[in-house]
Amino acid sequence: MKLDIIGDIHGCFEEFKLLTIHLGYEWINDCPFHSDRKLAFVGDITDRGPQSLKMVELVYSIVMDQQSGYYVPGNHCNKLYRFFLGRNVQVTHGLETTVAEYEELGKKEKSEIREKFIRLYESSPLYLVIDDQKLVIAHAGIKEEFIGKQGEKVKTFVLYGDITGKSNPDGTPVRRDWAKAYHGKATIVYGHTPVSEPRILNNTYNIDTGAVFGGKLTALRYPEMTLITVPSSMPFVQEKFRPFE
Repeated sequence: MKLDIIGDIHGCFEEFKLLTIHLGYEWINDCPFHSDRKLAFVGDITDRGPQSLKMVELVYSIVMDQQSGYYVPGNHCNKLYRFFLGRNVQVTHGLETTVAEYEELGKKEKSEIREKFIRLYESSPLYLVIDDQKLVIAHAGIKEEFIGKQGEKVKTFVLYGDITGKSNPDGTPVRRDWAKAYHGKATIVYGHTPVSEPRILNNTYNIDTGAVFGGKLTALRYPEMTLITVPSSMPFVQEKFRPFE
């Protein structure tokens, strides 16, 4: 099982393409291929960045058509899914950029991209447990006691992290640093909380290095556990990066 696990992309297609080329993937018919490796996505492939719908098309192709990768949803994916279902969601916190792209499409194109994303989302696990339970990929992380379980409590943790119920000044939820208390055997790879450098703590790897905020896009190679990054072309926004003690 050789994987290249990709951090939060948020519509940064060009950075994703550059990163896969660095990882040795060959692009054929607008899709990356590797002879003996697969891609895995930690979620939040859309919103805020310039090419969210292109990322939807690409991840659908990789996971559903080519079956050469894995995808787990993030909180932004969950919100886009609910938007496509016609639920009452606020078109804010980045969703507005994806919706703006969507509204530019014709009726047929709208229907096609909507159906693809719904199918991708509904076909994917909340979190991925693979390699004889040695590796767990979960968007915002997961507690050891939640591994193998489902339910609303687990879903909230996996999508949003260990939230307190309080909000930061920018409206984002206050999150506890769950990785400090993790001591499980499985390696947890996650994103969700932007950090300036990949954060390795207690057998957990946060690989959301804020590509959409002008940081980097990061891949973790498994089982080698090596990190590969490419710089972002987006404007740098310091306040979006989470400082850790």
